[in-house]
Amino acid sequence: MMAQFFEIKGINPGYLLFYRMGDFYELFFEDAEIAAAALGITLTKRGKHLDQDIPMCGVPVHAAQDYLKKLIALGHRVAVCEQVEDPAEAKKRGSKSVVKRDVVRLVTPGTLTEDDLLPKGANNFLASLAVLRHGENEYALAWADISTGELRSADIKAEALADELARIDPAELILTGQTLDQLNQTHRLPPNLKSRATLRDGEHFDSEMGAQALRETFADGSVDPTAFSRPARAALGALIGYIGETQKAAGVFLRAPEVETTSAHMRIDLATRHSLELLTTNRGETKGALRHTIDMTVTAPGARLLTHRLAAPLVDAGAINDRLDAVSALLDHSLERTILRAGLKSTPDLARALTRLSLERGGPRDLLAIGKAVACAHQLAGELEKIALLPPNLQNLAGELAASPADLAQLLETALRDEVPLLIRDGGFVREGYDTELDTQRQLGSESRKVIAQLQADLIEATGVRALKIKHNNVLGFFVEVPAAHGATLLEEPHKQVFIHRQTLANAMRFTTGELADLEGKIARANDVATEIELAVFALLRQKVLDAAEPLQKAADGLAELDLYCALAHLAAERNFCRPRIDDGLAFEIDGGRHPVVETMLSDQGASFVANDCDLSPPPENGGGQLWLITGPNMGGKSTFLRQNALIAILAQMGSFVPASAAHIGVIDRVFSRVGASDDIAQGRSTFMVEMVETAAILERATRRSLVILDEIGRGTATFDGLSIAWACVEALHETTGCRALFATHYHELTALSQSLARVSNHTMKVREYKGDVIFLHEVGPGAADRSYGIQVARLAGLPAPVLDRARQVLDLLEKSGHGTKGAVLDDLPLFAHTPAAPQLRANPIDDMVDAVRPDDMTPREALEWIYALKKAANADSAS
Repeated sequence: MMAQFFEIKGINPGYLLFYRMGDFYELFFEDAEIAAAALGITLTKRGKHLDQDIPMCGVPVHAAQDYLKKLIALGHRVAVCEQVEDPAEAKKRGSKSVVKRDVVRLVTPGTLTEDDLLPKGANNFLASLAVLRHGENEYALAWADISTGELRSADIKAEALADELARIDPAELILTGQTLDQLNQTHRLPPNLKSRATLRDGEHFDSEMGAQALRETFADGSVDPTAFSRPARAALGALIGYIGETQKAAGVFLRAPEVETTSAHMRIDLATRHSLELLTTNRGETKGALRHTIDMTVTAPGARLLTHRLAAPLVDAGAINDRLDAVSALLDHSLERTILRAGLKSTPDLARALTRLSLERGGPRDLLAIGKAVACAHQLAGELEKIALLPPNLQNLAGELAASPADLAQLLETALRDEVPLLIRDGGFVREGYDTELDTQRQLGSESRKVIAQLQADLIEATGVRALKIKHNNVLGFFVEVPAAHGATLLEEPHKQVFIHRQTLANAMRFTTGELADLEGKIARANDVATEIELAVFALLRQKVLDAAEPLQKAADGLAELDLYCALAHLAAERNFCRPRIDDGLAFEIDGGRHPVVETMLSDQGASFVANDCDLSPPPENGGGQLWLITGPNMGGKSTFLRQNALIAILAQMGSFVPASAAHIGVIDRVFSRVGASDDIAQGRSTFMVEMVETAAILERATRRSLVILDEIGRGTATFDGLSIAWACVEALHETTGCRALFATHYHELTALSQSLARVSNHTMKVREYKGDVIFLHEVGPGAADRSYGIQVARLAGLPAPVLDRARQVLDLLEKSGHGTKGAVLDDLPLFAHTPAAPQLRANPIDDMVDAVRPDDMTPREALEWIYALKKAANADSAS
């Protein structure tokens, strides 16, 4: 057995080997040590190798999925080794013969197909990266989700590679070691993908082999390899080869490759995705990100499509408006939308069920899911057609849904029970009445008593012997028994031709019949025969499904798209979103804009969001967009205002209504966001260095059609250095790029640029001061702030009073003396008081209580306790 283990392990280096032994997958040696630590299971030992104990651990086959999920999440790869022959066959070769085993599947992060291992609301992409030649700036990327059959490719320039990898966010990336080194040296590989890289030899990236792989995979001629560039053929070939290698004999049903171009969608770089928290927050959580906030889909395919469109908004105004037309039509028909959403909610994930069946990993539930999904598709198509004046996108959807194979759905409904088991081997999934022979075998197997009773009644009627019984024992099996007095009757004509004498007892005689002997044999093997018939029925139904794969995939796409349109319409209705006006101009005019995530969080707390306008449209006499310089205090809402306008643009161009009372947006080709501070210790880059790298990328790549939001450029260095850099950046955005931009800053000196740069205007976050406290109004208005209120914000943050007092002393002197006399100012400062001065007693302690209370920070219980304390203090004061 260990010799067999070593042989299989040697063929699959780098994988944890799940070695099937009966009802367990066993792991040995280093694999066992790794798995035991990762899974928290007991590490034991079995036998010896080279006089050393062999470490071993194991997991039950029925629970293997849960353990696989943990291992894959931790970055491990698993080779699943099954017994590929019946143990009885092995025994024929000798009592000590080992059952044949082989790896039937390599499980890696990018090749998962099981629902409980896959993300529900996003694709699980496996990607392959090829380069034209090392040193060149041309790459090709191919990526597939084998759980849905999606396959795409794109030719990418070097400067766009990191952005596209961040957009696709593959679970696993295939490339050569040389390509990986090149990407690391040029910093073109997103940091999170370094641990997901799978290195392959260069021979797997041969373009001619790739062309051959395309011809073999799409043997129907639907794909012409010459339509792809040489690096694209190499990337596709490496991807298809890796899928075939990991899935072994199972055939993955891939769709024809869809070619994408980077110019077809809005470019959003990695830093901007991180800053805007589109799919996940900066802490890596889904809750709190834009996707989670706007996701009102009711199906997993709809959620996946939402993720895809949010990651890649369109730049074609016509296509965007087509999507908005569909959302608008469903928004206007709330009753029909409600019916559609209810129907979609009960629709299974057709695409993933189809893939599992193609990989021979599907079961009866997948067949049932496909039948139910097709039936739902026809029902939903009928509901769609009830809407008058359907826009083109919804018309196409209705057609795709109606074209799904209704006869297949009817066949599956007829053949399958309403409740079916997960696994084929459990049996009992074929409906009664579908197969006559199966019904007979089931009757024999599960209702043998009824069958025997019926035969006994028939024999009594034929012989007239009322005392005739059919019995069973382990020696004779089934037999007919009559009292001895009636035995002679069965030995005479005409019954002697039917009854065969078996045994004579003192008081009884026993017989058998040909029919009873046949029945006994049938009963003995009825369950096995029933299982064989059900397996044959399953194979037939599976083939029927695979034959209809193309229309089924189109129906799956249609169901996902319909779910997304309904969800976006429901979002608009629930959150009071408006339809944006989209065209090819340079307008950017938002009335009453709101941050969708912050607004939702405030709403959950019973608070309201303060809406703000933003107009970056170019003046009539100038072709460039406006640049707003925004000043104001920290915590005043500058970052929220910046982000909300970028999010509104992204939502609009993905085809969604937006959180505003009105919006007019000229198509934006790229969105850039530099908001917030972070460092990159692994790359040896400080916060300021990261800021400058990202700012440099913005200034190099932004075009006149871009939207740029920048916050606090230059704050990570000395004041004059930072002010100079920020000043130069504003001038570059205005004079060179001409883009629409929002630039938040604490350098109030920058507001002077509005006098010399025509498209620069000053805006500020409004605040009010009351008895030394600052109240943030979260409103944006024209003008410039003269203070940053940093000390007031520091007090809100809880800085100790002595520190705050010292800060006020320093600030007063700096403001009086100017920044250029720092040495003299420091000489004039009194020494820092390490301990707070003794508080002066006030005449009335109630005044102290009122001044100290912070109602917004109190719970209802704390407020009630404070009122009791106030009453007690008042009583004490009056008594004194």
